[in-house]
Amino acid sequence: MTEQTISTAAVRAQETTASTPAEVTLIVNGAPTPSSCATLAELLIALEFDGTAVATAVNGDFVPAADRTGHRLAPGDNVEILSPRQGG
Repeated sequence: MTEQTISTAAVRAQETTASTPAEVTLIVNGAPTPSSCATLAELLIALEFDGTAVATAVNGDFVPAADRTGHRLAPGDNVEILSPRQGG
């Protein structure tokens, strides 16, 4: 390998690492859950809640559906996903 080839490979490895979120542990509905999702919307897709009517909260604060794409997750965040219930 030439020095240029090694340098190019190193840059690509750094770009891949920088663009791939590290796996962290979130608390989802009370259970530790490993995740590499960067946003609440990504987490809902990964947990197969995409398209489902749910209410969400992160660290006790309600997160409206319109804000989920921009709501970034951090290690240790406590995420609650609540489905509507019927009854009376």
